[in-house]
Amino acid sequence: MTNLQERGHLLTEQVNPNSLNLDQLSALELVELFNNEDQKAVEAVAATKSQLAEAIERTAERLSQGGRLFYVGAGTSGRLGVLDAAECPPTFCTPPELVQGIIAGGAGALVRSSEDLEDRAEDGEAAIAQRQVTQLDVVVGITAGGTTPFVYGALNAARQRGAITIFIACVPAAQVSFEADIDIRLLTGPEVLAGSTRLKAGTATKLTLNILSTGVMVKLGKVYGNRMVDVAVTNQKLRDRALRILQDLTGLSREAAGLILERSGKWVKLALLMHWTGLDKDAGDRLLSEHQGNLRAAVESYKNNK
Repeated sequence: MTNLQERGHLLTEQVNPNSLNLDQLSALELVELFNNEDQKAVEAVAATKSQLAEAIERTAERLSQGGRLFYVGAGTSGRLGVLDAAECPPTFCTPPELVQGIIAGGAGALVRSSEDLEDRAEDGEAAIAQRQVTQLDVVVGITAGGTTPFVYGALNAARQRGAITIFIACVPAAQVSFEADIDIRLLTGPEVLAGSTRLKAGTATKLTLNILSTGVMVKLGKVYGNRMVDVAVTNQKLRDRALRILQDLTGLSREAAGLILERSGKWVKLALLMHWTGLDKDAGDRLLSEHQGNLRAAVESYKNNK
């Protein structure tokens, strides 16, 4: 573990030689510089594909057994975790407690800077205790510079409770070491604006969380092909998406798709199963439950037993 008081040697705190004249660039030159540097965020994620794949597999396994996924962070890292967690219910119709974001300073820190609160490891420990984390859960600690005490406290408490721990940082292990089950290092390099990890580091983190949560949901059967068949039909935009999914996969007219969507209780996955099998809502619901909500497995089972 690095000396938390001396951070100048950290990769995320170093000065980027490509932006030394940042304050002298034209608007177009600024855009070109940022665009060139942002390519490194994509490359950084690609370099961690093995660890990220392991994270998906192990997280999906725990969630399929009744576990939960927690993101823990402060500042930008915490906000990105809360954002990813908040987007799972509308996209995959998951209960809010399945994927949760924990940010130092609580909800207020989402809109107002609370950087001083990230230095309290005991607050991270308390957050884990409050949520009664168990060995079925997965806790992802996100800290761009790798030194956030709040994240350390949360991960250490989670490990003591038997949870799977995942450490995401944008500095190499040689600079900051931390014991976790899965160690993901997004080495995006020095920021265009020195030390501003909301830039490349934040972008790489967002990409990583996108892949992690979506990959887990794919493994949990929340997707059919590349369609979000568990989409929550809660507004006009999402209803339109649901109808288009039904039309595309079944060939039904929009009117017919709307009728079967209503008969299914506005559940696209169940509507598809009802159309493909001829089962009614209750029987289709039971069949899906028997296959842990996996539409493809439910359809294949019906065909094999017909």
